[in-house]
Amino acid sequence: MSSLPPLLSSLLSPVIKGPALLPIIQADTPDDAVAIAKALQDGGVGSVEVVLRTRQALAAITAIRSALPNLLVGAGTVLTAADANACKDAGAQFLVSPASTPMLLEAMLASGLPFVPGVATPSEIAMAYEYGLREVKFFPAHLSGGIEMLKALSGVFQHVKFCPTGGVGQHNLADFLALPNVFVAGGSWLTPASMVKAQQWSHITALAAEATAIARQIKTAA
Repeated sequence: MSSLPPLLSSLLSPVIKGPALLPIIQADTPDDAVAIAKALQDGGVGSVEVVLRTRQALAAITAIRSALPNLLVGAGTVLTAADANACKDAGAQFLVSPASTPMLLEAMLASGLPFVPGVATPSEIAMAYEYGLREVKFFPAHLSGGIEMLKALSGVFQHVKFCPTGGVGQHNLADFLALPNVFVAGGSWLTPASMVKAQQWSHITALAAEATAIARQIKTAA
C-alpha cells in the first residue's frame, strides 16, 4: 500500500443530505439531467449521483449544480484519477466508484472530495478500511448476497456503514434501510429509463416522494 496517510473519517461526510436515498441520474443532455434532478428534489430527495455513462455526464453535473444549488450532487462510475479530477472540475461534491483498487482509492483521496468506494467482498472492505474509510458502496448488492450478506458483514466490520446499490427498489427499500450498518440506499429505481425517455417528471417525483416517506420513517441522514 502507498505511503499516503489514512483518510480521516471526518472527511467522509457529507455524501448524503436529507433522507437516506442516493438515486442515480443517467441523462443524455444537461437539460434532461436538470429535469430529473428537479423531479427528485420535488419528491424530497436531497442528494443525487450523476453516473459517468453518457457523453454529457460532466456537463450534467455542472448544470444541476447551477440550477439546483440546494441539492447535493455527486459523480458516480468513477474509475480513474482522470475521472475523479474531471468530476471535481465539473462541480461534483462527492465521488462514488463501483469498485476499489489501491490506485483508485488514492486518486479519490487526492481529489479532496468525500467519496464512497465500491466493494463486493470482505477483502475489498478490509482494503478500504486500511485507508481509513468507514462508508462504502456495496455493489452489486443483490448479486453479492443482499441483505443476508450485509447482516453477515456487520459482525466482522462493526464500524463500517454500507450503501447497497444494485437490486434495491421500492419493494425492498425498507428492508435494506432497516439494517443498522446501512447508511443510505442507492440505485436507479427512482429514475426508470422509460420515464426519463417519456419525460414523465411527475411520475419520478411521485416515486421519490414514496421512497422519501419510507426512508424518513426508518432513518434520516444527518
